[in-house]
Amino acid sequence: MTTKATRADQLREVAHPVFNDRRLRLGTFSTNLSGGCAISTIEGVLEASWEQTLSLARMGDEMEFEALVPVGRWRGFGGETNFNGAGFECFTWAAGLGSATERAGLFVTSHVPTIHPVMAAKQATTIDHISGGRLALNIVTGWHAPEIEMFGAKQLPHDDRYQVAQEWIDIIRQLWTDDEPVNFDGKYFHIVDAALAPRPLQTPHPVLMNAGGSSAGRHFGARNCDVVFVNTDIGQQSPAGLKEKVDEFKRLARQEYGREIKVWINAYVVQEDTEQEARQFLDYYVNQKGDWVAAENLVRSMGMNSQSFPQETLQEMKFHFIAGWAGYPIVGTKEQVADTLIALTDTGLDGVLLSWPRYIQDMARFQVETYPLLEQAGVR
Repeated sequence: MTTKATRADQLREVAHPVFNDRRLRLGTFSTNLSGGCAISTIEGVLEASWEQTLSLARMGDEMEFEALVPVGRWRGFGGETNFNGAGFECFTWAAGLGSATERAGLFVTSHVPTIHPVMAAKQATTIDHISGGRLALNIVTGWHAPEIEMFGAKQLPHDDRYQVAQEWIDIIRQLWTDDEPVNFDGKYFHIVDAALAPRPLQTPHPVLMNAGGSSAGRHFGARNCDVVFVNTDIGQQSPAGLKEKVDEFKRLARQEYGREIKVWINAYVVQEDTEQEARQFLDYYVNQKGDWVAAENLVRSMGMNSQSFPQETLQEMKFHFIAGWAGYPIVGTKEQVADTLIALTDTGLDGVLLSWPRYIQDMARFQVETYPLLEQAGVR
């Protein structure tokens, strides 16, 4: 009697980079958009040029990063920088990088309301072939209402967005796996005799990812996705607190849906010769050079306001959004950066997406000075 392979078994067999045996898996975040993850006016923040995004992708590929994750963005957040206002669309971005890299996992971030599932399935399949089976699809429902309205779509109530996403991904999975034409008659989508050929290289289908933090989002991720992201509690980031969140998410997937998932976070790295210099630079690019107007627009669009949070909490949120998209702060010397990343592996975390304020300059320094320490420690 044979045992039916689980999704986790299938993913280990297909050997997508995010399912390798390293203790610490790494990636980059938001290398497709102006500013990257730093809402600041300092020199060296990422520009929306193909030369720069390609440079970052190649650095990640040289370090065998498991994930290059773009942010789906259709308009910026105003202020002096119009943060993330310029950038590259995620499907074509990933297709371009698929031909320019050899090892890194290539993620595509797709807003459900902006693209039909038949089109998304076909585009994602094409990228999987271009990249030799390195595609991963990051499903987002869209919280920035002005972006959704650009497409003539109505911003639905929060939990309804995940009902749409469920139909969307159900259709895509069927197109990727079914031998017969797909017919689907749902509340939001109606599909008649849809077909897809060729199939993705990854079998039965490519890696799926989600970063929803709400109850509906976490259940969607636990039910459908192979990789999920957890948000760290701003101002209370610690390995102990992170371990609790990781364990909780994995327990939800296992107990409610009988699934094994990988849990990642995003983090921002501020590295200098001394810890004092690193903290001084963090203060400089956030408090002195940060675009606080753009940060205010961002947190307001996310529904974070004085009715939901105390003013001091809002200010701390804005600080960490400016510093690096509200990620886990990793601040200090090369040894402290490496030690923090190593410590995160003990929480049960499966991977970390990294960003740097002066993206190219600072990531290049990480590659030369810090990455060898991770190799020496045996986590890479």
